Amino acid sequence: MTRFFDVLFSTLAIIVLFPILIPVMIALKLTGEHYIFYEQERAGRGGKTFKLLKFATMLKDSPNMPGGMFTSENDPRMLPFGKILRKTKINELPQLFNILKGDMSIIGYRPITKEQFDRYPEDVKEALKKLRPGLSGIGSIVFRDEEHMLHGVEDKDKFYRELIAPYKGAVEKWYAEHRSIGMYFLLIDLTVDAVLKPKSRRWWHLLKDKGLPVPPKELQEYL
Repeated sequence: MTRFFDVLFSTLAIIVLFPILIPVMIALKLTGEHYIFYEQERAGRGGKTFKLLKFATMLKDSPNMPGGMFTSENDPRMLPFGKILRKTKINELPQLFNILKGDMSIIGYRPITKEQFDRYPEDVKEALKKLRPGLSGIGSIVFRDEEHMLHGVEDKDKFYRELIAPYKGAVEKWYAEHRSIGMYFLLIDLTVDAVLKPKSRRWWHLLKDKGLPVPPKELQEYL
């Protein structure tokens, strides 16, 4: 049932947002390194990988530069126009085409690299393999400001591995176990709330009674 709404909503969004997409593509072509889209392999349904599409916001060689796969606030690898795109989340809009193709859903687990996916425990991986990654979802809402969490952290890999990844896996597994058409629309509503009010904790107030895992105290100050 959600696939019907995925196709409907992504098609409508592309039509409505077309006046934004074209100027962004022109601006990217004329600035930075003159490329428009960034493709990266992400873990998908059934454990297969797919090419995630985003607007370019970083230098092409950024994965091989200091910082690796982790992006922080004021990252020197970020293109000037890229900062605006990431702040407004406009850089995520090309994923609407991933949704139309069937690689993704409007709501699902947060699309991550195969390396990050493999760090999840087996029970989490097995639960997520049954789902499509989402343009948004509980993981995207909870960790909407992940770059801020990593800002100033000396050992980003350790912080991600020991704190972020375990809780992210827990909330994504929770979604897999509570997935329904009602939850689909609730998380769309909470996504809009998170975009309009980035500091909102409405997601926690609405979902804690539904069994959403409690964040570890080391992360609570960031969420």
